[in-house]
Amino acid sequence: MKKRIVAMLTVAVLGMTMMTGCGEKKEEASTEQLETQEETAEAEAEEAVEEEDEEDYTTGDASLDNIRNQDEIGEKELLVVSFGTSFNDSRRLTIGAIENALEVAYPEYSVRRAFTSDIIINHVNKRDGILIDDVDTALQRAVDNGVKELVVQPTHLMNGLEYADLEKTISQYADAFDSVKFGAPLLTSDEDFKGVEQALVDWTKDYDDGKTAIVFMGHGTEADSNGVYAKMQELFTADGYANYYVGTVEATPSLDDVLALVQAGDYERVVLEPMMVVAGDHANNDMAGDDEDSWKSAFTAAGYEVECLLRGLGENETIQQMYVSHVKAVIE
Repeated sequence: MKKRIVAMLTVAVLGMTMMTGCGEKKEEASTEQLETQEETAEAEAEEAVEEEDEEDYTTGDASLDNIRNQDEIGEKELLVVSFGTSFNDSRRLTIGAIENALEVAYPEYSVRRAFTSDIIINHVNKRDGILIDDVDTALQRAVDNGVKELVVQPTHLMNGLEYADLEKTISQYADAFDSVKFGAPLLTSDEDFKGVEQALVDWTKDYDDGKTAIVFMGHGTEADSNGVYAKMQELFTADGYANYYVGTVEATPSLDDVLALVQAGDYERVVLEPMMVVAGDHANNDMAGDDEDSWKSAFTAAGYEVECLLRGLGENETIQQMYVSHVKAVIE
């Protein structure tokens, strides 16, 4: 799958960079060599995204989405930063819904959007003719428009590597504004975990019939923040939701881990749902795809009736309001 290709290419470049840094000076790669490696990886990543075009994914009408890159911002801006998704309907129903909720809660702020994924930005622009701001562009737009008070609210699930990179980028523009305030990711405090747990339980209560395993698929990360998935699993179990399971695509708990837990129970059916803000490539392909290595295929092969719920966390109104509360915490 294309995201796996992109991930492997990125890891390959990082690996080559690290290896050249560990030897003697005579073994060190030049800056030019490293730049060439990165450019090659980026070009190959773009080719992987182009393969998606050839498969003609239908992801909805991009024109229905408010990309929020207008000027005339005013002195107060609320910049909502997301990794992004090229799935148009999901982008509008998740990221767009969070942005709308923040706009309703804070009408005195101009709500604007930025994505951290250049590949997604370029892909949407090429395919749909719509250009979403990257973080640097959005920040420069704020500077050019004379913004004095900047509030940044990421839609990230956790405080991981990407969140840390975002903080670093924002800090480079701090002197350009009178004040810069930075909101927390969705899962930060114990109260956040309880809130997300209750939101997910309420969202799936119609499937909780005693015969169904309700399985959430997260992304996963190499960072220590990957522990949020285990913590959510522990919370479900401790609160009596024994048929609720949490796994990840690219870390632990893995698909095999979750499958083993489900098989240890007495279930007839499995409901799969992404524990991700958007229902993008991972949800549609790694989770609900027809390839033999998808989660749907694995549980089907294990003898379960499988239903996939292709909806991102951003569609949930309770979770939208949690982002609102995170903004409230930094503003007040």
